[in-house]
Amino acid sequence: MKEQDQLRRFIFEDLGVRGEWVKLNESWRQSIAHQQASPFIMEQLGQALAAVTMLSAIVKFKGSMILQAQGAGVIRTLVAQSSDERNIRGLVRCNEDVDSASFEQMYGQGQLILTIESENSSPYQGVVPLAGRNLGEALETYFSQSEQLNTRVWLVADQHQAAGLLLQELPSRKGDKEDWARIEMLAQTVTDRELLELDCEPLLYRLFNQEKVRVLDSESVEFRCACSRNKIENTLRSLGREELEDILQSRGDIEVNCEFCGQNYSFDRIDVEGLFADIAVTNATDTRH
Repeated sequence: MKEQDQLRRFIFEDLGVRGEWVKLNESWRQSIAHQQASPFIMEQLGQALAAVTMLSAIVKFKGSMILQAQGAGVIRTLVAQSSDERNIRGLVRCNEDVDSASFEQMYGQGQLILTIESENSSPYQGVVPLAGRNLGEALETYFSQSEQLNTRVWLVADQHQAAGLLLQELPSRKGDKEDWARIEMLAQTVTDRELLELDCEPLLYRLFNQEKVRVLDSESVEFRCACSRNKIENTLRSLGREELEDILQSRGDIEVNCEFCGQNYSFDRIDVEGLFADIAVTNATDTRH
C-alpha cells in the first residue's frame, strides 16, 4: 500500500547527515478545499505545507511552526502551519491569479518568515529575503544565514498531492565536507516525478543504495484547523464593545469566516452582550468590599 500523509525521518549511519521525507495526500486536498487560486498558485501552497511539516520535525517544541512568505509580486501572502503533532493548515492570498510566473515575479522583493509558537517559551522568529529560484532554495538560504547549517530542500506539488525531501548536516558533526558533498551530489539526481510517485524507502534506495541509511518510524500528517468559537470570541472582545456595536448597527449581526477551513461563526446582539457580561461580573466582584 502506498504511503500517504506520512512523514519519515532518516539518518545516515556513521555520517553527520540527517534527512526527512514527506508525502501529503488527503491532508493536502483538505487544506486547499477552501482556497481560491489557480493550480499553479496552489502548488506554491502545497510546497510550503510539505516544507513546514518537515521543518516542524527538526525542532523540538510543543506548539506550532508557521512558514510565511510575503511579497509585492503575484502572491501577497502565503501561510503554512504545522503543529508538533503534524496537524497542518495553510492559505494563500494573491494580488492577481496567474498560470505561470518566475519565483521573483511571484514574490517580488519578499521575505520568508519562520515562526515557532511554543507553549513552553516565548515565540521565536527568523526572517530572511525570499532569494533563489524556488521555495526550497529560499529555505536553504534561511538555514545558511540563520542556523549556519548546510541544508538542501526539494519540494513539489500538484493538484492531488505534495511531497518533499530535506537533507541537513547534524549540528554536532559540522565539518565533514566530503561526506556532505557526496550525499548532496546523490540527492541532486532526484526528480519531481520520483518525489510524487515513490514511497520513502524505495526513493532512498534509488538515491543512496550504497549508503547506510536508518529510516525511523512514520508519523501521520493530517489537516486540522485550530480555529474555535472561543478564539473568535477573544478576538471580537479585543475589538471593544463600541466597534462591535457599530457593526451590529450596520449589519444586524457579525459573521466571521475562518480563512483556513471555511468555518462560519455568527454572533447576534445577545451573543455580543454575552462577550462582555463576564467582564462586567468580574469587575463588579473585584470592586466589592
